[in-house]
Amino acid sequence: MAQHKIKLSNGLEMSYLDEGSATAEQAPVVLLHGYCGSSAYWEKFIPMISEDYRVIAPDLRGHGNSSAPQGAYSMEIMAEDIRLLLEELELNKVHLLGHSLGGYITLAFAETHSDSLKSFGLIHSTGYPDTPEGKAGRGKAISTIREQGLEVFMDGLAPKLFAPSHRQSGLDAVDTVKNIGLGTEPHAAAAAAEGMRDRPDRTAVIADTNLRVLLVAGGEDGVIPPEKTFSSTGNHITQARLESAGHMSMLETPRQLAAVVKEFLRTV
Repeated sequence: MAQHKIKLSNGLEMSYLDEGSATAEQAPVVLLHGYCGSSAYWEKFIPMISEDYRVIAPDLRGHGNSSAPQGAYSMEIMAEDIRLLLEELELNKVHLLGHSLGGYITLAFAETHSDSLKSFGLIHSTGYPDTPEGKAGRGKAISTIREQGLEVFMDGLAPKLFAPSHRQSGLDAVDTVKNIGLGTEPHAAAAAAEGMRDRPDRTAVIADTNLRVLLVAGGEDGVIPPEKTFSSTGNHITQARLESAGHMSMLETPRQLAAVVKEFLRTV
């Protein structure tokens, strides 16, 4: 898949994948990857969606091939990056789906720019803020990155992202995630962890929106369990539980995830 690069009006150079095509009335699908990830997370998944939709998958600031400015990486700042990307690409309405960190950014975007959305969704993510234990874990991650380096941090993180049954059978995928993670700038990884630690409760964004919402959880997700993803119910919310997936269904069970996403998009 060819990478594109564009300079946003805030000075950020953002790299992104842009695959498939759509009719004029079809909104494109924008995919936001997780923490210490990149658009490469979606490379198995995108071909399954781009048969029917234009799919855009950016590298978030500090991740992948996008530039890594110094300073804060709050969810609001990263959501503004996405707004500026859509502006540069002249996209009025999109379906915005975010994995993990990408889901937190999706909610920050939906809170202030819902008029730019056709629908939105969380994939292994949550509207809840970090618990006190979660905040302590972010602090430990920041310390590990700053004191021991990103490689040590990724060696600890990558296996935890997969369901136990996939850790051995999917060793190549675990290594792939480690290598993608090493493409993150260390100061950006620390800044994004701070941003996740400090994010507010956005469960009301899911519950109160007039848009259709997709919530996808992994039955074996050891990072964000299904009950944290399924924070709300309602006629506008579609919940999908992928029983054998951990935190990385786009790599563990991509066909199942694609079937869920395509069915959701057909109903919007």
